[in-house]
Amino acid sequence: MTASSTRRTTAAHSRLAAVGAIAVAGTLLLTGCGDQTKDSGSDSTDTASASAAPLADKLPKEIRDAGVVKVGSDIAYAPVEFKDSSGKTVGIDPDIAAAMGKQLGVTFEFENGTFDTLLTGLRSDRYDIAMSAMTDSKERQEGIDADTGKKVGEGVDFVDYFTAGVSIYTKKGDDQGIKGWSDLCGKKIVLQRGTVSEDLAKAESKKCTGGRTISIEAFDNDQQAQTRLRAGGADAGSSDFPVAAYAVKTSGGGKDFQLVGEQVEAAPYGIAVAKDDTQLRDALKAALDAIIANGEYNKIIEKWGVGDGAVKEATINGGK
Repeated sequence: MTASSTRRTTAAHSRLAAVGAIAVAGTLLLTGCGDQTKDSGSDSTDTASASAAPLADKLPKEIRDAGVVKVGSDIAYAPVEFKDSSGKTVGIDPDIAAAMGKQLGVTFEFENGTFDTLLTGLRSDRYDIAMSAMTDSKERQEGIDADTGKKVGEGVDFVDYFTAGVSIYTKKGDDQGIKGWSDLCGKKIVLQRGTVSEDLAKAESKKCTGGRTISIEAFDNDQQAQTRLRAGGADAGSSDFPVAAYAVKTSGGGKDFQLVGEQVEAAPYGIAVAKDDTQLRDALKAALDAIIANGEYNKIIEKWGVGDGAVKEATINGGK
């Protein structure tokens, strides 16, 4: 995140939890069964359908008829969204989407894409929504490039569903004296391209003095950045706190990395929706509020050990 934006930038994630609480084994999508009452006529069928998907009528007709919401996502950001050992898409976002799908009577189909192309895919109608630990920011809402301040698109609306900040991590036992962002001057950091981590690194580098700027190496995904740091190709890495915490917990059996300093720039994750798709936006908000009210949301958040990032209600465009 940056002081002025959030996890992934306008062109393009912040992805809160205690490190020890991240769930390693939580890799199965939450699923639910609809009403299995046998059909005894049109009236009972309608009643069963309404019971199984009480918010279906809030969706745009074309999505309701298709039965699918196409989701653009960078599926390489554990534990928010990633592929398990069988190749199945799992994580916080897919679990929340599945629970919302039960309320709306549709399936959320996640399609993999690099983070910095997701909003472009949304604008071109490749996706109905983008859900990828994407931080809700004013820049994204207004279609403003965070680096140049220039308008690059019509912007999007967000349905906010989680809160997270950004963290720095280093090789375990070798923090290079790094305790926070101001300690990165003269050092090299690896991160994912188009993220708030990249924004922060660029902003901090401008503050460095004596010619000791921050060397920034950006990758298509966070796993590539982790590999680079693990191999000794950098002094530190940065990503959203849940992701950094998960890497610290799981990489090398917990022997590869360590968190340094505190997470910064806590801000909301939002589901991105096209500005003119207000009916879909409002349907998603209603579904999120429903799973918060019925307890499904908290079960998912606790399953993945990220309870500190939970929200109490869905918010539209809550990013600053």
